[in-house]
Amino acid sequence: MFTRAELLEASVELRHHALGCVKSTALRCAVKLGVANAIQRRGGRASVEDLLTELSLDASRLRCLHSVMRALAALGVFKEGSDGEYGLTAISSLLVDDDSSVRGSLRPITLLYLEPAFVAPVLNLADWALAGVDGSDDDNNCSARGTAFKMTHGEDVWDVLARDAFLGDFFNGALASETRFLMDIAIRGSPQVFEGIASLVDAGGGTGAAAQAVAAAFPDTRCTVLELPQVVDAAPIDGPVRFVGGDMTKFIPPADAVLLKNVLHDWSDKDCVIILKRCKEAIAASGKVIVIDIVLGSSSLAICNETQLWLDLFMSTVTTGKERREEEWYRLFKEAGFSAYKISPVLGLLSIIEVFL
Repeated sequence: MFTRAELLEASVELRHHALGCVKSTALRCAVKLGVANAIQRRGGRASVEDLLTELSLDASRLRCLHSVMRALAALGVFKEGSDGEYGLTAISSLLVDDDSSVRGSLRPITLLYLEPAFVAPVLNLADWALAGVDGSDDDNNCSARGTAFKMTHGEDVWDVLARDAFLGDFFNGALASETRFLMDIAIRGSPQVFEGIASLVDAGGGTGAAAQAVAAAFPDTRCTVLELPQVVDAAPIDGPVRFVGGDMTKFIPPADAVLLKNVLHDWSDKDCVIILKRCKEAIAASGKVIVIDIVLGSSSLAICNETQLWLDLFMSTVTTGKERREEEWYRLFKEAGFSAYKISPVLGLLSIIEVFL
């Protein structure tokens, strides 16, 4: 039995969790409006009235904007001074646009996670779980066999991104901006991972942000991006990175190293083994595969471990993939024919995993 005091405290915690969607919505509001950019333009501090003017909002929105800012300040996204003005914290500094396209802003990826097309499947998760699979081939039943995303939109995420040019460009741009942010930290903090590599293939590398970061830091490394033909068709034809169209489940060009950044979590275990076998065929005996992905439970920080679990749930609604624990990574590497690996949990939620023959 629980005491009345315990149940009262539990009711507060339950309400806190139930209002988590409001927390995310408030964040989306501030990010979409460009509040961090507005504070930056005002010299680093701004009152709610200043923000109303800076963002060209109607005066009737003052009360709501005040609530948004006060709530986000309580979360540490912004800081509130004794004079009622708001400033940037380390969190909101990441939401300022990166005009140089070098450091990488996390504003686009934050908006991507909160994009209605990706939020709707999460809201439909219970309906998807309840959907029966009765053996028929009608559209509803086929959707139930897939992901919550497919049940919601009638297509899997890759088909939607290919069909919707605006969402596809937004998706690629968001991932590229986040990649610039992470690769700068990875290369500066763990340069030994990329040193001495004569050639590197960034498999599933999107618009090439990771390969471009490696090429800029290590000019002697020949960098290639392997992507689907429709992505390669839109890629620049000049520059330090070469783009090759293809399917990484079938063939990966030969190289000293293959980079898989945030790729394998999109795929089932069976497909991951196929991709890793293609990597094994591509690299020389002294080569390696560089996996940048989540290793569940790898961090000593509780917020990292909790966020990794939320990302695992998010991925399961959108793709057939998942986030993995170290023992799950080990099984994939072993089944694909690799003999050793090294995990370096140096990128916050992500780890760098070097996989060797």
